[in-house]
Amino acid sequence: MTSAMPFSPVPTGSNLKPVPGDPGLPLVGNTLRIMRDPLRIARERYDLYGPISWTNAFGMRMVSLIGPDANEFVLLNRGDLFSNNQGWDFFIGRFFHRGIMLLDFEEHRWHRRIMQQAFKPEVLREYIARMGPAIRSGLKAWEPGKREMLPSIKQLTLDLATDVFMGQQLGQEADQINRAFVDTVRAGTALVRFNMPGGRWSRGLRGRRVLEEFFRRELPAKRRSDGPDLFSALCRAETEDGARFSDEDVVNHMIFLMMAAHDTTTITLTAMIYWLARHPEWQQRLRDESESLGKAQLDYDDLAKMEATSLVMKEALRLCAPVPSIPRRSVRDAEFQGHHIPAGTLISITPFFTHYMHEYWPEPERFDPERFAEHRREDKIHPYAWVPFGGGAHKCIGLHFAELQIKAVIHQLLQHFSWTVPEDYRMKLDMTSLPVPTDGLPVTLTRR
Repeated sequence: MTSAMPFSPVPTGSNLKPVPGDPGLPLVGNTLRIMRDPLRIARERYDLYGPISWTNAFGMRMVSLIGPDANEFVLLNRGDLFSNNQGWDFFIGRFFHRGIMLLDFEEHRWHRRIMQQAFKPEVLREYIARMGPAIRSGLKAWEPGKREMLPSIKQLTLDLATDVFMGQQLGQEADQINRAFVDTVRAGTALVRFNMPGGRWSRGLRGRRVLEEFFRRELPAKRRSDGPDLFSALCRAETEDGARFSDEDVVNHMIFLMMAAHDTTTITLTAMIYWLARHPEWQQRLRDESESLGKAQLDYDDLAKMEATSLVMKEALRLCAPVPSIPRRSVRDAEFQGHHIPAGTLISITPFFTHYMHEYWPEPERFDPERFAEHRREDKIHPYAWVPFGGGAHKCIGLHFAELQIKAVIHQLLQHFSWTVPEDYRMKLDMTSLPVPTDGLPVTLTRR
């Protein structure tokens, strides 16, 4: 690694320091290293430069802020220093245009206030009641024996998202819609960022068109519907002062929420399945907990009773943060720990690495759900040491829905199957976009 170079000069008369860093390799910078082994490069740079440094990646100069203090500084965003839209737009703006995560400041607060009507407890009760039969139907089609869990869980969560969020099954369109979501997500980290036929960027643009056409076609019926699905709920959601979403708002939010609801949940469920296969004692502990409820599918009031499942879910989220890094762009000059961040700087924080920092987590690579138990609460060492759902004004609006869906699936999966992996098997992650197992996570299923 080259010696430290300043990011930019500090203002005249300032006692602040410039951000240290290096450009990495010619042309590509550190792009490939970040995508291939983000934990290793984050540790190297943290040890060399500390919690703030710059490098070249994805064709631009970026400043990385590392650790819980950095997470707190960026996510709380006191004084509205950082733009979500201008951070995410470079990566996914063309594909998830004006989704809730890509809005800023007062506009974001206005949209979030309306959207929260679709995630109230009474609405979540309807969602979980609708999920139960759909989960049972999906799992019934699984055959015992060898199975790759990533595509199986991804199909199940997409089916659940379309059923709960749209009030319908996709039928013959399911594969096309699923492919469209995969292509739009993966396009964000494309190295060639123009519409070259066959390229990842081009496939993402095509996927976005497929999704837009699908939701626009369904929109008129949903405007007339009083159904309990999310699509209908967004169409009729209204604040106390009468604010509602336009048709374009509904389409944009549905595309983003459908992606978020099944991609991030798929990653968490897959990670939980992997670690439960590696640790059969925990798999049995969760199965005993589920069976003690004495019911085939969960009700909303059962969620709080699944304490061991909560521990495993939190540890899986720590070990495999579904959104590994979070970009922002500074809209005015900022200061972090004595360093000057100029306006217009693309920055990122890295929850994935924060969750592995031995400075905050004892034996961070070890699967240890009890670290979240009340008698330990290792996550309390810093309020922003565990941030799988982000934080501040942009904290994931669907986090309670995610917990509901994960527990509903795990509850039935444990009752229908047990599963194993070879003793020497270790799940390797593809970090091209969101972290997923490179081999699809093959397990051996046994029907109970």
